[in-house]
Amino acid sequence: MKLRKKKQSKGSPKWMTTFADMMTLILVFFILLFSMSQIDAARFEAVAESFRNRMVFDGFPSPVEMDQPSDSSDMRDQLDGMEQFDPDFFEDEEDDETDFDEDELEEDEDSLDELLQEVEMFLEDNQLEEVISANRTDQGVVLILQERILFDTGEAVIKSEGEPFLDKIALLLSNIPNYVRVEGHTDDRPISTPEFPSNWELSGARASSVIRHIIDANDFEEDRFMAVGYGDTRPIVPNDSPENWQRNRRVEVVILSLSESTD
Repeated sequence: MKLRKKKQSKGSPKWMTTFADMMTLILVFFILLFSMSQIDAARFEAVAESFRNRMVFDGFPSPVEMDQPSDSSDMRDQLDGMEQFDPDFFEDEEDDETDFDEDELEEDEDSLDELLQEVEMFLEDNQLEEVISANRTDQGVVLILQERILFDTGEAVIKSEGEPFLDKIALLLSNIPNYVRVEGHTDDRPISTPEFPSNWELSGARASSVIRHIIDANDFEEDRFMAVGYGDTRPIVPNDSPENWQRNRRVEVVILSLSESTD
């Protein structure tokens, strides 16, 4: 009896198919891992820049000679120039500016003191101390006129008996070049009339009336004056009695310092 010969299959062995599948799966696995990973671009760029920065190599020179040694010498010259930089140069300039500001401030303070003395002498010579008071602030010299001198309650029309006081103030202003801010102030009692819906309108109208009278009676430039209405927002005493209400109802003529006038 003859033995049959086993037929040999053509192509690759069967185990090769399984091995190829396994390798394909491993390759796919690593591709997935790589696709899910993130490269820190900022760190990569920083590392690349450190290698591109020639100052690193200048600080730690290579024993191999450079193709262009003049580049290294130029860099050293620049570094030497930086070492010779004097930071005190700018500090001196700042000190000069500070000294200049302090000198200007002292001159301004002296001018305000002289202006206050001049105003007080003017009030004394014209016997106005009892109706007009003067004091000094950082912005200038302030003349305070009570409401009863200039206006009736709730009105912004200057009384005839108040006009001579404004004429005296105009005479004072004609002898000095300073800018002037006129402020109107009221007490905290509300007002509501067709002409003045609130204290804001009343205080602003009173300041404007004072300026209009001074300008109309004298040859002043209009842009030298400004009117401000504060209403009841800046009392000098608490609004808790008729006497204090009367003190808070006032008009202040602020003769601005020269530095405030030029700002």
